[in-house]
Amino acid sequence: MEQKTTLMPAAKRVALIAHDNRKDLLLDWCQTHLQHLHGHTLFATGTTGRVLEKALGISVNKLISGPLGGDQQIGAMVTERQIDVMIFFWDPFEPMPHDPDVKALLRVAAVWNIPVACSRASADFLITSPFMQQEYEYQIPDYDAYLASRGF
Repeated sequence: MEQKTTLMPAAKRVALIAHDNRKDLLLDWCQTHLQHLHGHTLFATGTTGRVLEKALGISVNKLISGPLGGDQQIGAMVTERQIDVMIFFWDPFEPMPHDPDVKALLRVAAVWNIPVACSRASADFLITSPFMQQEYEYQIPDYDAYLASRGF
């Protein structure tokens, strides 16, 4: 598939998502990296967003709660290139019903080639990367050319 170059802005649009028993971990991570989060636009599923806003005193664009489709809203925003970075503290020990949600979010992030952190260590590396504070030129599949080549 053909690729096209796109530009991620210096001020990133960051999705913050956490399963229920990972919300405290995400909150602690955000407290640790609050200075790195300033200047970026933050999005979160409903409950996570409320927890972060209340505890950190920062503005978070809150979507609906994850179980009601908030994770799907974030996935849709990724496809519309309205999310640049995803921090998703999911629980690998959570019962099976969450597996499709996790897989769907990780799949759409891979399709659109956005950076994703699923653990504290990977989130630490990602948030402290110089690319988080500057424009970043990267490649995404050229789906328009792909569809046009097939007569759509």
